[in-house]
Amino acid sequence: MRKVVLSFLFSSVFCAPLFAANPVDRREHNQNLRIRQGVKSGELTRNETRKLIKEESRIRVAERKAKSDGEITGKEAKKLDHFLDKASKDIYKQKHDNQDRN
Repeated sequence: MRKVVLSFLFSSVFCAPLFAANPVDRREHNQNLRIRQGVKSGELTRNETRKLIKEESRIRVAERKAKSDGEITGKEAKKLDHFLDKASKDIYKQKHDNQDRN
């Protein structure tokens, strides 16, 4: 599990410059940094981290699906924005729920 989390965090940090032009990718990157910071500070437990990473993964799948026809429509962008808003709230809740990694 530790290798999965570390490889996820490593890839999210170093791939960021490639995605700077797309607002969805930028938000995903910022959320990945928030997860990474939560792991580093001990604010996130392993299970919380696993769930947040899984949620981010589902967002990337939805984004790939939206981009599959060449562009993201307004409806698709709104849906992705909703997913990203929910993920952001979930990250905040998990980081501030008084559970620490021991």
